[in-house]
Amino acid sequence: MKMIPLIIILFAPLLISGGELIHPMDCSDIHKEDKSKPSGVYTIYPVGDRSAVQVYCDMESVGGGWTVFQRRMDGSVNFYRPWDQYKFGFGSATGEYWLGLKNIHSLTNERKSELLVDMEDFDGKKVFARYSSFSVGTECDGYKLQVSGFINGGAGDSLSYHSGQKFSTFDKDQDTWSGNCAKIYLGAFWYNICHHTNPNGVYRWGADGTIHAVGVEWKLWKGHDYSLKTISMKIRPVQ
Repeated sequence: MKMIPLIIILFAPLLISGGELIHPMDCSDIHKEDKSKPSGVYTIYPVGDRSAVQVYCDMESVGGGWTVFQRRMDGSVNFYRPWDQYKFGFGSATGEYWLGLKNIHSLTNERKSELLVDMEDFDGKKVFARYSSFSVGTECDGYKLQVSGFINGGAGDSLSYHSGQKFSTFDKDQDTWSGNCAKIYLGAFWYNICHHTNPNGVYRWGADGTIHAVGVEWKLWKGHDYSLKTISMKIRPVQ
């Protein structure tokens, strides 16, 4: 029996017609290739051929092709983490996760991107906030956030307050307050003085004013003392 070379077996999953290799940079590449693909977990390569990472792709919302870089849904993952973990990412694309600042920078640096923030409260009401321009700077610049072009989907604009800010964690304070926002509000984000949204805060269950503003919050929708059931932040190249 004729033996098939081992190298062909190893690389077979990467081959398509014509012998080309598939290395989608983001979910929009996957969506463009086959618009019938459903939402779910896919492998992308945000920083080149050897940077494979699993993400959740939203193939349905507003035309589809969204790469989810942040998702909270059940409190199963601890988001109070140090700088290095926010830089490289944590969690699982099948559930709650953070894609990593390094990957988010690469995705928004290579292509002009837009942002969609979907959220839901514990009564089942769903709203969104959309931004026509979203980017994250280099590590040397503190992974600074730039966001503009707000489009209201019922949530109100809680993110523009954070535009121009560097990313902060409890062990790397880069906010503009004299204290440490990440420590006080038990999260990690592009804090200002301190936040109008805290998507990486403590997962709680709805209205709770016991400890002020530490939950998974979007101030312009539910205020500082209501922790959301779900929130996901997702990007795609501007069409």
